[in-house]
Amino acid sequence: MKLYLVLLIVCFSACKQKDVAKVKAEPITKTEESKIEAIDLTVYNFNELEPLLNIKDDKIYVINFWATWCAPCIKELPYFETLNKEYKSKNVEVILVSLDFPKQYDTKLKPFIVKHKLESKIVVLDDVDSNTWIPKVDKDWSGAIPTTIIYNKNKRAFYEKSFDLEELKIELNKFLN
Repeated sequence: MKLYLVLLIVCFSACKQKDVAKVKAEPITKTEESKIEAIDLTVYNFNELEPLLNIKDDKIYVINFWATWCAPCIKELPYFETLNKEYKSKNVEVILVSLDFPKQYDTKLKPFIVKHKLESKIVVLDDVDSNTWIPKVDKDWSGAIPTTIIYNKNKRAFYEKSFDLEELKIELNKFLN
């Protein structure tokens, strides 16, 4: 529990709410409302998520841990979406792992997915035992987000940082060559 509190403090200090772009709440259209209702989020505890972090096939996986309340996460999400579109044909799969709070799935996360037209695979990690799962993701992870893992069956890289599109492509290309 202590590490979970530390994780929240680190995340909140790294992703200050006041830094999130101040966007006026726009009314949700009927089309958006039906899209929000149609979203069926896959919610995992860490034991269920862990296999996604260790797939041994011919794909390259880009796993990004993020949340709607994290300004740096939101800023870099379009880069992961670009990667998803541009590299899908090169056997690259982008998976966005949301760390949003369960009570906000319907009110914040789903509307965010629709408003930002996210097309990458999105899963939610709902596991309060961060003392256990953070070091299993990577022994050097402090718990701050955004965090990204790029891996294939032969190689793995961990990044506890924000990316711009150029940096992200450079890191991914190390796995393609």
